[in-house]
Amino acid sequence: MSQMHEVDFEIRGEDVQFVEIELDPGEAAVSEAGAMMFMEDGIVMETIFGDGSAQQSGFMGALLGAGKRLLMGESLFITVFLNQGRGKRRVAFAAPHPGRIIPVKLSDVGGTLIAQKDSFLAGAKGVSVGIALQKRLGAGFFGGEGFIMQKLEGDGLVFLHAGGALAERTLAPGETLRVDTGCVVAYEPSIDFDIQLQRGIKSALFSGEGLFNAVLRGPGRVWLQSMPLSRLANRLMMAAGGQKEQGSVLGGLVDSFSND
Repeated sequence: MSQMHEVDFEIRGEDVQFVEIELDPGEAAVSEAGAMMFMEDGIVMETIFGDGSAQQSGFMGALLGAGKRLLMGESLFITVFLNQGRGKRRVAFAAPHPGRIIPVKLSDVGGTLIAQKDSFLAGAKGVSVGIALQKRLGAGFFGGEGFIMQKLEGDGLVFLHAGGALAERTLAPGETLRVDTGCVVAYEPSIDFDIQLQRGIKSALFSGEGLFNAVLRGPGRVWLQSMPLSRLANRLMMAAGGQKEQGSVLGGLVDSFSND
């Protein structure tokens, strides 16, 4: 029998979206800290220790769930919004920056979805927000984004946030797609994921792209974002500092010589 709460929802907004979830009496939703936009009277907010899964039982179960979140650099706690009123009530969760909110029903992807760290916005109570370490540790340590991913498990709805524009691709068996590591939002567990160094030193140094790419191999669905938070933050820092992007990892060296 499903332990996931079934919820109705509506995604509102264009550039900066929020998802409005309707809860029946006794239903609940979970979210990361700071995602709540508003909640109607009758909804009670509670912070719990662990990953929010319905399967975690007792102190040791909660401790294990919290440990997974700590490894991801997340808070040890997750927030639950429970409708204790007599009628339907609504709670809303806002995206952290411009982009698109993606609803995914976990039962449609085999009960598991691998997502980029920080992409989880909210979900039905019972979803487990765990950790998925990549198998290729060597490239993973140097690849930055994409090494530690979130593992979302359950059978109900989860809401992910993609920065900028959203692209959904379905890869055929053996079909390969190379993607900037930060542009991967999520993928089905049937996808083979690897992080590889770009071919050719010249291309890696002067192309203006990252040294590493994510390599996704089908079969399965992948969700991509055009503006990951790290890229947006980098552009804002450059604009605030009055710096001009050089388009390569040698940009700092070029600036140093030009200032002498």
